[in-house]
Amino acid sequence: MPDSRYQRNVAYVYSFTDYETTHKLGDPVNFDLRRMEELMHLLGNPHLKAKSIHIAGTKGKGSVAAMIASVMNAFGYKTGLYTSPHLIDIKERFQIDGKMITEAEFVSIVDELKPAVSEVNRKATYGRLTTFEVMTALCFIFFARQKVDFQVIEVGLGGRLDATNVINPEVCVITPINLDHTDVLGDTIARIASEKAGIIKEGVTVVSSPQVDEALEVIEKICLERNARLIKVGVDVRWQDMGVNSEKVQLEVKGRLSEYKLSIPLLGCCQMENAATAAAALEVLVEKKYSISAASIIEGMGKVNWPGRFQVLRKDPLIIVDGAHNALSARELKKSFLYYYKDYFDMIFCKNPSVKSVLIFGASSDKDIVSIIDELAPLFNEIIVTRSKHPRSKEVSLLVSEFKNSGIEVRTSESVAKALELAISQALNTDLICITGSLFVVGDAIDYLAVN
Repeated sequence: MPDSRYQRNVAYVYSFTDYETTHKLGDPVNFDLRRMEELMHLLGNPHLKAKSIHIAGTKGKGSVAAMIASVMNAFGYKTGLYTSPHLIDIKERFQIDGKMITEAEFVSIVDELKPAVSEVNRKATYGRLTTFEVMTALCFIFFARQKVDFQVIEVGLGGRLDATNVINPEVCVITPINLDHTDVLGDTIARIASEKAGIIKEGVTVVSSPQVDEALEVIEKICLERNARLIKVGVDVRWQDMGVNSEKVQLEVKGRLSEYKLSIPLLGCCQMENAATAAAALEVLVEKKYSISAASIIEGMGKVNWPGRFQVLRKDPLIIVDGAHNALSARELKKSFLYYYKDYFDMIFCKNPSVKSVLIFGASSDKDIVSIIDELAPLFNEIIVTRSKHPRSKEVSLLVSEFKNSGIEVRTSESVAKALELAISQALNTDLICITGSLFVVGDAIDYLAVN
């Protein structure tokens, strides 16, 4: 049973403007990094107490962050990991050496934060603090209190004006950029890339995953302006698939300093690219004389834990969850299905009656549903449209309309739990069920299947 003080302090954190839960298309969004800098100053600049790795991008940034943190920990560095959003528990966002913040630590840090937050909001010189900004301050205090050696920080939204962009990183990482959050970040890949590349600091090396030309041009331009060396994954650092394995991603990364044969306990084709990106960032730290061995890179990658991304939760029937929430991630999900389960989908496409694929789909209100439908719908015999418990989830009726406009009939369920009950009750052991569309839908599915 959670401590009542913990519940009150969680409620306090969520009492501010929370763009994760309330933002809808057309809402005015007020980001100003100066109020975060003001808060950090009042708190004694905890964000500067540890060495930092900063990661932005549209897709894969959480996976890359988790991989880097796992390697740093494997070598013996005390390592903080800050990610968002969480799947089930807010404490997932704040981890040190793979362990979440405790309720007692959460309570204590929020109590410490309150006077400074009140002072910034009382003056409101640059606007009032948001929930994500308070969470980010919490993360920095947590890591400073625990005296971490490194903090691996995932950007929340964008980069240039994101609350995390107060740090001075050892290396900046930019994972693949595509259209997402277009009402906030811009409606072209170039504009979004400009926001993401806002994390690039003067003279700090940048590692970029493979990018579409429009995004790469922006990154290259900003790197040149800021005298930042750019390392391109796919050009300077390459990877090679070592064959299909139903339990792990197996690949060889040919880095600039060494080669790494990796076996990673994650599935999904995109994890190969993510692993190469993580290795490229770690090699930058090696060049800066931080002690990280090739053996620790291999060991740490082999221990990474990052749920909700092409994760097999059950077999007979096969149940897979994936947090794909935009066209790019949906395309990667499709690619992974056809890579790992080619024979299965060959039978689906041949209309073999002994197998069936079911898609359980829900999404947030600001997503490009049509592009996701175009990628995923052809893979499935049946689609159940639902919504997560999250306040920003799109109404089922609106999702139904999106599918109908694409000429696709769907079934409906008002909760992920009910959708899973329906799908499982009618499934044969040979069937496949996929739950996707948002990490919030995935979180609800993991939560339900953990107790049912």
